[in-house]
Formats: sequence, C-alpha cells, structure tokens
Amino acid sequence: DGVTEVLAHCRDSLQDKFIEVPCSEDYDSHKRFEGCTPRKCGRGVTDTVITREEAERIRRIAERGLSLGGSDGGASILDLHSGALSLGKHFVNLYRYFGDKIQDIFTEEDFALYRDVRQRIQQRIAQAFGISSASMYLTKPTFFSRINNTEAKTTHDEYWHPHVDKVTYGSFDYTSLLYLSDYTEDFGGGRFVFMDTGSNKTIEPRAGRVSFFTSGSENLHRVEKVHWGTRYAITISFTCNPDHGIGDPVLT
Repeated sequence: DGVTEVLAHCRDSLQDKFIEVPCSEDYDSHKRFEGCTPRKCGRGVTDTVITREEAERIRRIAERGLSLGGSDGGASILDLHSGALSLGKHFVNLYRYFGDKIQDIFTEEDFALYRDVRQRIQQRIAQAFGISSASMYLTKPTFFSRINNTEAKTTHDEYWHPHVDKVTYGSFDYTSLLYLSDYTEDFGGGRFVFMDTGSNKTIEPRAGRVSFFTSGSENLHRVEKVHWGTRYAITISFTCNPDHGIGDPVLT
C-alpha cells in the first residue's frame, strides 16, 4: 500500500520513539493557548506506558460494551463519555437505551482503570511535547473502535479515508491511540499510516502500544482496511481549550 517505512513493528517492544515534524498552519485559525497549543509538532510511539495485561483488561471493557450493539458494517464505536454506541446503521445512547442494565456490564474498577490509563497517556504526551499535562483537557470524541472486514453499510463504516483530526474535529490538538489487539495475530491489514509527502510511514498495532501525534495537517493519516480478524483500539483526544474539555466517564 505504498508504505515505505515502518516506524513501529508489531514484534518490537519500543521504549520511546519520537519524530519531530514541522507544524502546519492549522493551529493559527484557532485560539492559541500558550504552553499547550503545539509549537513543537510530531509523532511518537511507546510500548512502556500501558502493559499488555492492562490493554487486555481495557479490551474486555470494549468487548462487553460493544456486545450490546455493533454496526451492520465493519466499524463499530463505543463512547463511554457521551454514551454513543453503534447499533445497526445508527447510534444509540448506551446509558439511556440500557438504563440500569449498564451496572451489569461495567464496574467501578473498569472506569478507574480507564481513567488511570488516560492520565498516563496524557502525561506521556505532555512530556514528549514539553508542555504541562495540566494545560491539556480530554476532549470529544474519545472512543473505542472495533473494526472487522464486514462491508461498509454507511459512511460511518468507512474508516479508511485519509483525514486530518484538527480539520475533522476543530477541538483536537493532540491525538492518541491505544491499541488493544495485535497486527498479524488478531487481524490482518488495519495498520495506521502517516501520509507524508512522497512517502508513507506506518505503525503496526500491538496490544498496549500507544501512538500519539499533534492533530494538524502535519499528521495526515489513514487506517488500512482490515482484511481479516478484529482490530480493537481506543482513540483518546486532547484539547488546549478548556471550553472543549470533557470529564472522565462515570458509572452512575
């Protein structure tokens, strides 16, 4: 698929890898927040922030939640913050639709682990970009994704198109992905591809691997189509604008 360089092989356990790239002008059209809005841009990948065992526990949260619904097409999402859950060709609000049954699906420990993992990823991003983690705010959408090779039924199932997060979601300043399954073991295809001028660079998912990047056009990217198996991941997004911040999900 035109991939010329693999930034992170699935078989490798990476300490910390960071590549700086020149910032795009995307941030200039939004309010700047000194000490947070990217002045240093780039992309990183690490296998040392989240353990494989923690990734498996997080994946089970996704599996339990998505067992309540799922898209008719190949891409399903579960957003614990807003309650959005793929169901057929539409979305429902998990908390309203299932009500008290949610207590049988998730536990307080699930949400505590989710919160802890989010905080560690936030701190790692802040460290890599030389900013204060306190100046970053979780933003929406932050969601689980489950992708298989079922044919797309709606545009929501077409996850493979190249896109820029800052253009798609104006609030995004930093994007991260925590992979919850293994490339070539659990699924084929489904690699993450940065689309640089003249070359593509890819990350092969591995359970517990975190990739993160500034959200502007300097990091145009796409996900390859999944050919077989099931790919689980969670996208965790951060903004510098407190007006766009959201809280951690709570089990009410």
